[in-house]
Amino acid sequence: MNTRTIMIFPQFENIDVINEIRKKYDPLVDLVLPHITLVFPFNSELTNKELNLYLKACLRNIKAFKVELKGFSKQHDRYGNYLFLNVVQSMGVIKNIHDMLYKDKLKQFDASQDYVPHMTVGNLSSIELLDKAFDDVNNKYNDKFSTVVKKISVEMIGEHEESIIVIEHELD
Repeated sequence: MNTRTIMIFPQFENIDVINEIRKKYDPLVDLVLPHITLVFPFNSELTNKELNLYLKACLRNIKAFKVELKGFSKQHDRYGNYLFLNVVQSMGVIKNIHDMLYKDKLKQFDASQDYVPHMTVGNLSSIELLDKAFDDVNNKYNDKFSTVVKKISVEMIGEHEESIIVIEHELD
């Protein structure tokens, strides 16, 4: 059974700035492109064909939408010490997509945590390093990242933790 994730891979003109930050702070920088996770990694008996049909059904009324990211936040939880780039436009749309996808066929994978749309740009080994990284990015970067989201992707996580895109659902 393969681990899959559902996400948005935003296409920003200034994505090199995000990649620069991730090179410093994100151990997954070389394995997966910058993304906003909608459904966190899950193992399911659903085939990719069934998952694609489920995506189509869930997203049938979702149109392409503008997203904007700006500013940073940090989160320390049982999964790690994370540095986030904040979503400042279309949070409601993204949260709605997240909630719709976790109903029905993916309900069993919902960790029932408060979902706040974001892009992870760092995962650090200690709270001290997280605090340092947070100060660093806030002092150096004030960039705004805007684009129109036109598709939702499903990735499979390969045996070497690499990202393999298995489904791309185009939004109208």
